[in-house]
Amino acid sequence: MTGPQRGQRRPQRPQDGPRKLRRKPLDPARRAAFDVLQAVSQRDAYANLALPALLAERGITGRDAAFATELTYGTCRVRGLLDAIIGAAAQRKPETIDPVLLDLLRLGSYQLLRTRVEPHAAVSTTVDQAALEFDSARGGFVNGVLRTISARDEQSWTAELAPNADSDPIGHAAFVRAHPRWIAQAFADALGAAAGELDAVLAGDDERPRVHLAARPGALTAAELAAAVDGEVGRYSPYAVYLPGGDPGKLDAVRAGQALVQDEGSQLVARALTMAPVDGDTGRWLDLCAGPGGKTALLAALGAQVGARVTAVEQAPHRAALVAENTRGLDVEVLTADGRDSGLQPGFDRVLVDAPCTGLGALRRRPEARWRRQPADIPVLAKLQRELLGAAIGLTRPGGVVLYATCSPHLAETVGVVADALRRHPVRALDTRELFAPVEALGDGPHVQLWPHRHGTDAMFAAALQVI
Repeated sequence: MTGPQRGQRRPQRPQDGPRKLRRKPLDPARRAAFDVLQAVSQRDAYANLALPALLAERGITGRDAAFATELTYGTCRVRGLLDAIIGAAAQRKPETIDPVLLDLLRLGSYQLLRTRVEPHAAVSTTVDQAALEFDSARGGFVNGVLRTISARDEQSWTAELAPNADSDPIGHAAFVRAHPRWIAQAFADALGAAAGELDAVLAGDDERPRVHLAARPGALTAAELAAAVDGEVGRYSPYAVYLPGGDPGKLDAVRAGQALVQDEGSQLVARALTMAPVDGDTGRWLDLCAGPGGKTALLAALGAQVGARVTAVEQAPHRAALVAENTRGLDVEVLTADGRDSGLQPGFDRVLVDAPCTGLGALRRRPEARWRRQPADIPVLAKLQRELLGAAIGLTRPGGVVLYATCSPHLAETVGVVADALRRHPVRALDTRELFAPVEALGDGPHVQLWPHRHGTDAMFAAALQVI
């Protein structure tokens, strides 16, 4: 066989294999979101702590930071819904997919279903990263799954995959609103006769909460704080100010200790304790589960106006340090101890038990929490809550008041704990609703249940008990 004649092009030699595609790594915003998703799923990180630190470290600002925030928090919130759709598209259970690939698929599918990102961009960026992290075969798997997902919108996928709305209305609402079913059931149980509001409660967990500030009594008024920060005076708490935006940590009033970042519901809880009827208040007040110290600071500032002094108990040393920092300039004794065995002498007039809980009332602030918490957490926490409330009652003098509070509406953590105390200890229930005036729609009483969709606060529960 002769070679090519003069003027003829020499044929190209065959490649040893298919031409290697040039893969592009994720852009800074998507990379930040992907890294935080991995930290959340593999190291139990908190997205609302990890993401701001990472953005600052990498110098990501402006529109890129906003995009990274939307991708991270949005993907964390609707993870269960995304996993169900990914599983259907891949025709395999999500837990059988490599965790890194699964996080990439979540990131890509969120863009396809919940953002205005062009489908081609959502797919290609995710596929390229999968190929870089693994190989072209894995990239091809991601490509196939995402293209299947992109062929339909979210409404079409949920119509196919959600439980039947007639036979299982709670399961349907939970799936559509991307909540575990057990949490939706807990909310419905707590709503009771108002269970028709369940969809509004679940939808509220996906809304970005407004930043609430608390003006420190004796330092400045809510009106003065609102004027200083261009904010809005709160609806219920006389100390509350709603911040329109920005980083509250950079505000002069916050830096000077004249104001704290504190949900209005938490302000109302601390205020309620100070408003409870106590004959002959001697000024011995106690915060038995004080960390990180927001309610302690408000209690101490109000106590200073009537000559009361607050003792704050916190078991974790780093949280006890936060209590000391948040109450600087106030007359507060901080004790690092277990509230169940604090070693304190009984005789307190007012005691706050803001007990450790599941935090189901603040899911809008912690995007991954709804998937991290499990039903098995409830009995362990409820036992701790009963023990802390029992210890608080033992430290309170006859005629004194204990205010029990949780940032969870789960009945086992709220009315269940209070009912146990009423059976086992010498206490009687006060109508706590009177202590939360002017707030309305607090439930049938005697306890109080706040809701984000009704009050714009976290779903705080509170019950006031008077020691007999």
